[in-house]
Amino acid sequence: MPVFRLIDEPIFPSPEFAEPDGLLAIGGDLHPSRLVTAYSMGIFPWFSEGDPLLWWSPAPRLVLFPAEFHLPRRLARLLKAGPFAVTADTAFAEVVAACATASGRREHGTWITPEMQQAYIRLHELGFAHSIECWRDGELAGGLYGVCLDRIFFGESMFTRITDASKVALATLVQHTLRLGIALIDCQMTTDHLLRFGARELSRETFQVQLETHIDHCLPQKKWRWPLP
Repeated sequence: MPVFRLIDEPIFPSPEFAEPDGLLAIGGDLHPSRLVTAYSMGIFPWFSEGDPLLWWSPAPRLVLFPAEFHLPRRLARLLKAGPFAVTADTAFAEVVAACATASGRREHGTWITPEMQQAYIRLHELGFAHSIECWRDGELAGGLYGVCLDRIFFGESMFTRITDASKVALATLVQHTLRLGIALIDCQMTTDHLLRFGARELSRETFQVQLETHIDHCLPQKKWRWPLP
């Protein structure tokens, strides 16, 4: 099946036409309207610097329902001890840049290209993307970011510079999504790491039902606040 080549308008083919590896389309741009349209359909961009812009919709889809989050005892003790200061939406650009240069991505390349970084920073400015930050002694120790449309958070990437900082960021994200009434965290690709926290795979059909159920208007949100006042 040929990969679809996108036109100027922010229109995508149905995810059911994706290749077995999840590749759906090529081309287009990273304009906010196209990104919001893509995420609302379960599609996301993923490409390396120098490559054409590629759009993906893999199946099965790894997701985490916040109410099903498995909090290991060690992490629960860590959260109680509070070794990190945790905030939300205070250093979005720094989190994205740190994810781009995280260990392993420096050596093997990153899909979080400068073009991608600017695109997500723009989404953040418009109220569609958010970050969780972990700090120690005033320095960024770990964090994560993603796109939030109505009641679904689409996780994009996380990083850690100090052991367990990204785990604390993930646990904080889950706590925050429960408070906000967010029904689902999209993890995109299956990893053993996320499976240990209670994530599970959904078929394409089931995932699309989740999108249709929990995304209505794609309205921008206010900046997240953590800790809560």
